[in-house]
Amino acid sequence: MGVFGRSVRAVAAGVAVLLSTSALVPVASATGAESPGQNRQMAQGGDWTVTPASGGFLITKRLGEPVRMRAALPLLAVDGVPVGVARQSRDGRTLTALSTDPAVLTAKSVELVWSSEVNEQTGRSTATTPGPDWSKAAQGKPLAVDPGSTGRYPVDLSEYNLGNEAILLSGIKHKSELLGKVYTPRGATGKRPLVVFLHGRHSVCYGKQTGPDPANPWPCPKGQQPIPSYRGYDAPAKALASHGYLVVSISANAINAYDAEVFDAGALARAQLVLAHLDLWNKWSTTGGGPFGKRYVGKVDLRRVGLMGHSRGGEGVVRAGLLNVERGRKYGIRAVLPLAPVDFARATLPGTAMSVILPYCDGDVSDLQGQHFYDDTRYSVTGDRAARSTVLVMGTNHNFFNTEWTPGQSVAPSWDDWGGENKTTPCGSKAAPRLKPVEQQAVGRAYIAGFFRLELGGESALLPLFDGSNSRAVSAGRAVVRVVSQAPATRRYDLARLDRALPAGSVTGKASVRLCAGLAFTQPRGLAAPPSACRATDDPAQFPHWTPAAFAAASPTTTVTNLSWTGTTGVMKIHLAPKLRDVRRFSALSFRAAPDASVRLKTDLTVRVRDGLGRVVDVPVSSVSDALAKLPGQNRGGLPKMMLRTVRIPLTSLAKLDLRDIRSVEFVTNKAATGSVFLSDVVFSKPWLSRPEPPSQPVVSVNEVTLKEGNTGTKSAGFTIKLSKASRVPVTVFAETAGYFTDVVGATARRVVFQPGVTSVKFAVPIRANTSDGEDQRFEVVLSNPTQAVVGDSFGAGKVLDDDPAPAVTIGPGVGTEGPQKMVSFPVRLSAPSDRGVVLMGELISGTAVLGKDFKSTEDDGSGAPEKEVYVYISEGTAKGEILVPITDDRVAEPTESFVLKVTGVDGGVLKLPAGYPGVIHDND
Repeated sequence: MGVFGRSVRAVAAGVAVLLSTSALVPVASATGAESPGQNRQMAQGGDWTVTPASGGFLITKRLGEPVRMRAALPLLAVDGVPVGVARQSRDGRTLTALSTDPAVLTAKSVELVWSSEVNEQTGRSTATTPGPDWSKAAQGKPLAVDPGSTGRYPVDLSEYNLGNEAILLSGIKHKSELLGKVYTPRGATGKRPLVVFLHGRHSVCYGKQTGPDPANPWPCPKGQQPIPSYRGYDAPAKALASHGYLVVSISANAINAYDAEVFDAGALARAQLVLAHLDLWNKWSTTGGGPFGKRYVGKVDLRRVGLMGHSRGGEGVVRAGLLNVERGRKYGIRAVLPLAPVDFARATLPGTAMSVILPYCDGDVSDLQGQHFYDDTRYSVTGDRAARSTVLVMGTNHNFFNTEWTPGQSVAPSWDDWGGENKTTPCGSKAAPRLKPVEQQAVGRAYIAGFFRLELGGESALLPLFDGSNSRAVSAGRAVVRVVSQAPATRRYDLARLDRALPAGSVTGKASVRLCAGLAFTQPRGLAAPPSACRATDDPAQFPHWTPAAFAAASPTTTVTNLSWTGTTGVMKIHLAPKLRDVRRFSALSFRAAPDASVRLKTDLTVRVRDGLGRVVDVPVSSVSDALAKLPGQNRGGLPKMMLRTVRIPLTSLAKLDLRDIRSVEFVTNKAATGSVFLSDVVFSKPWLSRPEPPSQPVVSVNEVTLKEGNTGTKSAGFTIKLSKASRVPVTVFAETAGYFTDVVGATARRVVFQPGVTSVKFAVPIRANTSDGEDQRFEVVLSNPTQAVVGDSFGAGKVLDDDPAPAVTIGPGVGTEGPQKMVSFPVRLSAPSDRGVVLMGELISGTAVLGKDFKSTEDDGSGAPEKEVYVYISEGTAKGEILVPITDDRVAEPTESFVLKVTGVDGGVLKLPAGYPGVIHDND
């Protein structure tokens, strides 16, 4: 590979290299000519092939049935090593991926794997003993108000359907349905808050197909019915509606049918669909019309809108919030709840209340990548008055929050995404900690309804459910839930984020600290001095804070402080600034913590708070939190998870101190002789209702670029990253290339900084010119993880146009002599090497030499009538080759015999067709 290329072996994480959506041309059963005198059969197995293709080698996997629809991205792995995201055929039965690594030519296996599960069976984490039985873990104090309860309003149900192809979504370049189920509080007066539910990626149609395969997968083919995924959230929708909220659950089957064809996996299309439904409700609540007439005129408050998105719908509703900002903040989207979401592109959503629900036993998005929404947004803008939280729910899987994805409840076939009846894992369907489907749905009802009642309805009695105090919703039953939260900026004092170095002298005794981020093989490119890796492991599914994103693989992940000690004298001290020592207005001291999985199970620390008179209060972490207890699982199947959890110390427990003059917070290692923990976000805070404001920060976007490759040197594809308006403070965003990389396009990543007043910055992607014919190269520039801004058009398409002519092909006459393993060799020359290779197709025609008797095709397997077809590949970068025709050796004296090679087709070269070339066989008897 060239200086800008990346071998597939260098991206064993599996998601760092993605395919372009450009067309790929497979060549079946080809014979390659890598050098003069050498032919090579492409690798193949019972249901897969590796064949030459423009730009490299095409890996094709054929499936017995359509690939299952799920949120994670499908990858193809060659001999266990992922080569990139697989492109799916429309019928879902064929997966293809492109590699430039010659190692795939010796493939022994090609398998389908999933982006959230890469290498989860080969992690190198130190073996540990099982953690505590989380089915018996403390559940917290029950709330007096039950968010899952039924309210005083009866609920009316209705649906609207404007057609299966009612709207064209540019995000998928196809038409989509406009279909929704409406839950209306009967008798509620005045304008009601509107909550929109968006399901995720699931199968689209079910039933026996009775007609021919349609050209498109949507609408459903004859004989099949659409899967009603949008009807699967009755429990939270009815609970909300009974308390006075208008709820609409919308269908996104068209997006699921086509999102494999677009680079962002359908995130933009899902956002567009959500806003299209809001546009409908804007019309129906002002002028009326459609199926409801005047029923909802004056009844919908579009300044109080909440969005819930499940699975890929989770990323979709985050993008909807951002698209609403781009479109001038037309709707008051004040609260967003991603449920078991994907986060492929690392967007942030400040100024909007958010709670991310993470099911511990998620067997689809098993790396719980939605954790990034919380981590990335929490400090993304200054003065953010929105609250946010993550809700980790033990014993819950990905699918069962939706009854239409739950066996025994769904009208169409459905499945347990964790799979199996395994009792040995805490997530097995028969394991004690695993919740039954109805129990899981009760948790979903409580937390989904509770979040919107809190953030749209201002029911402050529900704050303890989301403030990290782990109060319990009675209707959630035996579920064990752990919440991490961040209060609005006006109600907290960020004492230490612990994402940067502590001042000198902060650590004493037998203790040490280091900053770390990410995993050893996923360290970000493009940073001058990235933090050291937090863990050396191949299993990102165990580490949601540090797993790389599919479309923003180089974007830095959460930086934390790793405190380690070898004695009971270690102290890490954090001092309070003189003007901020009065903490009486707050109600708790809290931080996030997790045990290092490489050390023994039981880890504990003491938190020591000191006032100006030298008085101290010591609080063992284990006395107030189980954050330093290992989560369940034994280093397989993506378990155990290592997640930062809340340690919350009420200030009432510090009553003996002068809260007007707190001088320091210390972490003391006197509870264990050795240990190692990860720490983050030390804060004094008071839970408070959000005061969401649509982001007023500038919107950052990137353009599209098309340029010619050129013939000499290296030039740049000059992308422009822009802000919608100037900022008074520096703005940053991480930019990187993603897609299929060759020697033409250079992989590039860096943090882009806009100084105050600057509204555009150039982002150069190196493009190396050449004089070899090749395919046009497509790639993307992806923007992620901004600060003091939000992303808008965060995908910039790049296209490098090849400007070199296809090489002329010259074929000489073939000559060979009988004998064991002898061949007739037709020399092949190209006028210049090709970057995409040249494929020749032809047939052998008998003369005095008879096909099947005196010579044969390399494609002939000897099972029947002689095969006459010939396929030959002249590999990329090569100008010479040969076409070899095997000779049948005999012991009969005979004259020189001849046949004809007729070339009938050529791909990647210029040759006047058809063209016949004589082949001669000399006798050796």
